[in-house]
Order: sequence, then structure tokens, then C-alpha cells
Amino acid sequence: MASPAPAASTDMALYARVLRQVRPYWVQIAGLFLISLLATPLALLTPLPLKIAVDSVLGSDPLPGFLAAVLPPVVTASDQAMLVAAAVLLILIVLLSQFQSLASTLIRTYTGERITLEFRIQLFRHVQRLSLAFHDTRGTSDSTYRIQYDALAIQYIAIDGVLPFVSAGLTLASMVYVIVRLDWQLALVALAISPILFMATQFNRQRLRRRNLDVKNLESSALGIIQEVLTSVRVVKAFVREDQEERRFVTRSSDGMRSRVRLAVVEGGLGVIIGLTTAIGTAAVLYIGVRHVQSNLLTLGELLLVTGYLSQLYEPLKTMSKRTASIQSHFASAERAFALLDEQPNVVELPNARPLARAIGSVAFRNVSFAYREDHPILRDVTFEVATSARVGIAGTTGAGKTTLVNLLCRFYDPTHGEILLDGVDLREYKMADLRHQFAIVLQEPVLFATSIAENIAYARDSATMDDIVASAKAANAHEFISRLPHGYDALVGERGMHLSGGERQRIALARAFLKNAPILILDEPTSSVDTKTEAVIMEAMERLMQGRTTFMIAHRLSTLEHCDVRLRIEHGFLVHQSSEQLSTQSASAELV
Repeated sequence: MASPAPAASTDMALYARVLRQVRPYWVQIAGLFLISLLATPLALLTPLPLKIAVDSVLGSDPLPGFLAAVLPPVVTASDQAMLVAAAVLLILIVLLSQFQSLASTLIRTYTGERITLEFRIQLFRHVQRLSLAFHDTRGTSDSTYRIQYDALAIQYIAIDGVLPFVSAGLTLASMVYVIVRLDWQLALVALAISPILFMATQFNRQRLRRRNLDVKNLESSALGIIQEVLTSVRVVKAFVREDQEERRFVTRSSDGMRSRVRLAVVEGGLGVIIGLTTAIGTAAVLYIGVRHVQSNLLTLGELLLVTGYLSQLYEPLKTMSKRTASIQSHFASAERAFALLDEQPNVVELPNARPLARAIGSVAFRNVSFAYREDHPILRDVTFEVATSARVGIAGTTGAGKTTLVNLLCRFYDPTHGEILLDGVDLREYKMADLRHQFAIVLQEPVLFATSIAENIAYARDSATMDDIVASAKAANAHEFISRLPHGYDALVGERGMHLSGGERQRIALARAFLKNAPILILDEPTSSVDTKTEAVIMEAMERLMQGRTTFMIAHRLSTLEHCDVRLRIEHGFLVHQSSEQLSTQSASAELV
């Protein structure tokens, strides 16, 4: 494994990538930046009313030059009028600051949420297109965490991290300029703490990144336990494993808690260093400033002005130090999110892939071998051919490789060796979407979504009308039970279809296959979990569904596949038996568009 890049280059690479990601929103970000810049002159004006009150109202010093030029003589000639002017100026500055803050908040929230939404959509789109091998290895909880939580980091880095950092830098420069004009020695003393803040931040940056990565990984792992238990809650209850699962969750969550505490210690330590350093700087300026007032180098109003500016000088310094530290948390999240985006699918479409309108349906496996891992082959040198509209029965013990064979046919995976032909053309030469439109799949455990029955059936075809949906349900022997439901086709099936029986779920899956009207049908033990009566109803529907289609039916025993034209038996990845009533070696050409 390559060693990680140095922190500075990693930060810059992440910054550059974030900037590329948010490029479509540069107008909004620029507007937010300009509004944020208004905070600097408003901050410079904030202590001014106090100086006017002390030096020009209580004292005898003239008003600052720009105010004397703006205010009419009737105001400058009266202490009372100048006091009123100072009070009005104070209210005006506060009012402008609030409007600036409101506008900044609205633009920041809208832009940040849009950036996050677009990034989440991009991640979700990419995860759906990753190969099954990725999901088999990584599971779903880690990807879920990265999409839902890590994606938020891009908003912080682009808006809440960078813009306040730049704004704080400009405010700092302005404050330094003003303080230097008033008393350069005080400015020098005030800025003497800057190297200490910089070194403290740099020293802790890598530690903060590592701690934040640990926290994210542990939180993702704890989320995985929750998701796993809640999706398998019937098994947990059946085996009375609630207490054990709770202990597992508590153990993983406790690891996350300890990691967050260690992170808080590092962040708190950095906060103490920043606070102590700025306190020392303030104390030094106060001491020297009082001495300068006693020596008549400064007026009391100027000292108060400098002190006011000093608090605002240290605020950007603290902001820059804390932002540099806290941004490591968001860099850790961005790193995880971009790592997900960088994952490449194992099954890819060729640049010049062939379109396919509707396949004729002849299939050939030629010396096909496959392994999820190199040291553990699943299929070994499998060879057979199937004619158009033939029924293929695939039998074998659990783990023999039956489902893997049809997964290769759908190109969920690519063979390690050999080739699979559809209508005489290697599957890898077809466009991916066109190829998968050729298959309708009915699984042993039908997959339904937590929506209505009609929407579950229509999942096979976006353009389906209600008449199409009802016709498909009738063909699948599902219309009768659907009509008896209180809401009919609008009835919600519940999560994973749990409001319906197993046989009802299977018939909805068959209706979906009817609606898709694909030339190739895959039946993965669709009747193994239903009773005899329901099996008869499903078999009748499947008989209609198989008419005129090339069909692959999976079962444990060859005896259940006696009506198939071609029967295959797979054991330990080998094709150990093949019998055929109408085995054809002819290959047909696909209908191309």
C-alpha cells in the first residue's frame, strides 16, 4: 500500500477537488464573499462611537476627519449633538451588521444546501452504478454514511470553511493597518502571538485528521449494526438475540465515544493554547497601552479604540486557527466521500458498445470460469448452448454455482475466463442498459419496495398504464387477491412487502416480469417457499410467462425440471450433467438498432 501524502499536499488536493466540485455555484459563492467583506468595514466602525463619546464629548479632542467633513456644523458645535450623533451611529452600525448577517446567512444556507444536494445525488448515482462485487464486499451501511453524512463536508469546506477564513484574513489586515497607524509598538506586541498560534495549529493538524477519520469509521460501523439488526429483526427475535445485539452495538458505539473523547481532548488542548496565547497578547497590549496613555503618547479614547480593535484583531486570528483545526474533520469526511466517488466498477461498458433492441434469445457459455476471489473459484470451465425459446433447468446443491451462473448471464459480473454469447455476440460488446432490458428476473425471495402494489408492478416499465398493470396482474394470477384489498392496486405493501404473504409477493414479482415482457426469463427457485396450493397457482402463471421466451429455471433437483428442454446439473462449480430434448448449437444474430 502506498504511503499517504503529506498533510499539506493532501489539503491542497482536497481544496482543489472541492473547488472543481462547486464550480457551478461560483456566482452565489462570489456574492456571498462580497457580502462577507462588508463585515470588515462594519467591524472597523464598531468602536468609533465610543471614541467619539470619550474624546470628543467628554474630552476636547476634535472629531475624526471623515466625520467632521460629513456632519453639519450644527452637530460638531454641540457636545449634546455629538453625543446624539454617536448614539445614532452606533444604532446604524448595529443595524447594518444585522442586515449583512441576515443576507449572508440566507445565501450561505441556500448555496450550501444546493451544493450538498448535488454532491449527494452524484454519490448516489455513482454507487448505484458500481458493480455488485463492490456492494458484496463493502455492504451498504458505509456507503449510506458517506452519502448522507460525509457529503456534508463539501458545504463546510467550500463555504463555512474557506470564506470565513478569507474574510478573517482581510479583517485581520485591516485591523493591523489601523492599529499601526495609532501605535506601531502596540501593533507589534499584538501580532507577536501569531507565530505561536500558527505553530500550535500546524502541530495538531495531522492528529486532528487521524482522530476524525477514526471517529467517522467507527460511526459508520455502528450504523452498520443498526441497519443489519433492523433489517433482520425477525431472525433476531426468533433466536432471542436482542441482548447480544445490544451488547454488540454498545461495544461498537463505546469505541466511537472514546474516539470522540480523544478528539475532544486534542481540540480542547488546541483551544486552551489559542485562548491563553491571545490572553497574554491582550494583557501585554493593555499594560503597554496604559503606559503610553500615562506618557501622553495615546489619548484614553485612542486606547479604548485600540482595545476594541484588539479584540476584533484576535477574533480573526482565533477564527483562522480554529478553522484550520476544525476543517480537518471535514477534510476527513471529504476524503471518505471522494474515495467512494473514485471507486471504479468491475463491470464496465465498452466505449463503442453495440445497441440491442430485442434479443432473439439464443445463449452460449464457452469455457466460462469465475471466481469472486482468485483462490476460491465458483464456476470452472462451463460450456453449453441453448436455442431460442428453450427452457433450461439448472440444478445443484446449495453453493454449487447456480445463481452465479445466471448472475454472469445478466452481466452482474464478468467471467474470469471464457465468454458468454447472446445471439452469437459476447455480452461485453452490448450496451449495458440494453443488455439488462433483455432479462426478467423472479427470485426465491421477491424484492418489493415500500410503496403501492401498482408502483411495484410498474417498476418493470416506466411508461406502463394502469391497464397494462392490471393485465400483467391478471396474467400472474394476482388480480383476484389485489382486488380484495381495501385499497386495491393502491394498497401499500410495507417494507420489503411485509404486509403481504409470501405467495402474494411472488405473484406481484411475476406480474412485474409479465409487464417487462423481456425475451429471456430467469426463475431462481420462485416456488420453494410457498405451500402446495399457492405453488400450483404460481406454476400456472409461470407456464404462461415462459411461452415464447428463453427461460432459465433454478432448482435443487433435476426431477423438478422434467418439463425443461435442457437440463444442467452443477456441482462444485463444474457442469457434471447435461441432457437435452432440443439442444441446438445454432447461434442467431441479435436485432440491432
